[in-house]
Amino acid sequence: MPELPEVEAWRRALNDPVSAFPIVKAGPAHVATLKTFDPPLSVLEGRRLAGAERRAKRLLFPTDDGELVLLVHLMTAGRLRFLRAGEQGPKVPAFRLAFQGGSQLVLTEAGAKKRAGVWLLTPEEAEVELSHLGPEALGLGVERLAEICADESRRLHSLLRDQRVIAGIGRAWANEILHHAQLSPYALSRELDPDDVRRLAEAIDSELSRGLELRERGANDKKTYRVHDKLGQPCYVCGTPIARVDFEEHTIYYCPECQTGGRVLKDRRLSRLLR
Repeated sequence: MPELPEVEAWRRALNDPVSAFPIVKAGPAHVATLKTFDPPLSVLEGRRLAGAERRAKRLLFPTDDGELVLLVHLMTAGRLRFLRAGEQGPKVPAFRLAFQGGSQLVLTEAGAKKRAGVWLLTPEEAEVELSHLGPEALGLGVERLAEICADESRRLHSLLRDQRVIAGIGRAWANEILHHAQLSPYALSRELDPDDVRRLAEAIDSELSRGLELRERGANDKKTYRVHDKLGQPCYVCGTPIARVDFEEHTIYYCPECQTGGRVLKDRRLSRLLR
């Protein structure tokens, strides 16, 4: 799933191109992708976008007249591409904007399930749509993180993924962050000492910044992730094989030596099945 580094890299790449020319054709959109019907997409035609913005894992494209916002949530498999004039793209994208001069912004989604979403909203409606999100993960800081950890009694991996608490982190970057901070994914937030909180805050910033830099350079998952999806490969710090455990319907990757004192975490889903 695209997370803060991936979505911010797209935002930076799209900001100038999408604002260069007026929209000449908005749509078509897959019936499962377009989440709003009033106003219709056609009201975008003839307008210009002011650029690209981001909130957590969502992209926002406000019109330059300040009247509308196109909100895009890519979910797990959605991808956005900006096609220059004459550049070949998908025949039937999930969503398309065509600009004067021939360039296009297209949303594609792999697989049969269409979970990515596009909303056309007023700025006020967009604000309501995003109101449940917590503070942005990048730049969160030690003091704010300490407050969150004191207020929440949660396993760290679950806490980091909760968009209502900290916005922008998913399972992949939670794995990378917790490894960098040398903290167990099962550690309880209220049991962290001040040094743990400091390391976690620093890891959030350093890992998300590292991911953003790599994604802007075009790095793929294999070159970006050092822990996530690396089962059995040596830890880049100590050489211990990376382990995996399932928790809350998510697969967690971690280093037993760096994060759990040599202990291998029990698979909670498997444990329930064996009872």
